[in-house]
Amino acid sequence: MSIAFLKDERKDLIINQLNLHTRINLTDLAVTLNVSEDTVRRDINDLAEEGKLIKIRGGAMSKAYHHSSQLQETYAHQSKRIIGEKALTLLRDGMLILMGGGTTIREFIKMIPTELKATFITVNPLTAVELLDKPNLEIIMIGGQISRYSQMSVGGEVYQRLSELRVDLCIMGTNAIDAKEGLTDSDWETVQAKKTMIRAAEKIVILAISEKMNSVMRMKVADLSQIDYLITELPANSPQLSPYRTGKTEVL
Repeated sequence: MSIAFLKDERKDLIINQLNLHTRINLTDLAVTLNVSEDTVRRDINDLAEEGKLIKIRGGAMSKAYHHSSQLQETYAHQSKRIIGEKALTLLRDGMLILMGGGTTIREFIKMIPTELKATFITVNPLTAVELLDKPNLEIIMIGGQISRYSQMSVGGEVYQRLSELRVDLCIMGTNAIDAKEGLTDSDWETVQAKKTMIRAAEKIVILAISEKMNSVMRMKVADLSQIDYLITELPANSPQLSPYRTGKTEVL
C-alpha cells in the first residue's frame, strides 16, 4: 500500500535518511516518499535554505559529511567513537592500510595514537587531511576525478592504481549492510571504487552504526562472506548481530 507523506513528514524522513546514509539521491527518495522527483527537489531546496543539508548533483549530502562540519553535526557521534575504539585494536606498527571515508572513519582517525607508525593509502581527500594530524603516519593519496556523491577519487586510472596494491587492511564505512544482501550502495562509481579497494586487501574491515544494518540499496558492493571484520557500537554478543556472525566474518 502506498503512503502519502505531508511536507513536514517528508522533510523529517529526508533528514533521517541523510543521518543514516550521509548521501541520498532524488530517485530513491521519490520512490520512498511516493512523490515526484520535482517534489523531492523542492523539499531538498527548502532544507538547504534552512541550513539542514547540502545540495549535491542529483540529491543531497549530510552536513556532517562536509569538510567544514562541526562535532555537534555528526549523527550518532558517541556510537561512532565506540566503533573507532574497537577498530584501533586491529592496528599494528608497519601496516599498509587502505582507508575509505565518511563520518565514522573520521572519528576513528581522531583516535589513532600519535605514536603509531604505519602507511595509510586513501582515495578520499578529507581522509587524507584528517590523517595529516598524525605525525608518524605515511600518507598516500590516490587522486583523480572527485565524485561529488562519495567525495572519493573515481575513474579508470584510480581503479588501475588500486588494483596494483596489496594492503594488510582495508577499512571503510558503508551506506547499507544486510546479512543476506551484503554491502550495497546507490552510486555506480562509488561501488566500483569500493569493489576495487576490497580486492586490494588481505583483510576487510567494515565500520557501521547498527542503524545501517538490515538495509539494502540498489547496487551490490560485496557479499558478507568477503568481510573479515564487522565493527558496530553494539556488544559483539548482541542478538541483533547473530545473522552477521556467519562464515569468516568476525563481529567486534
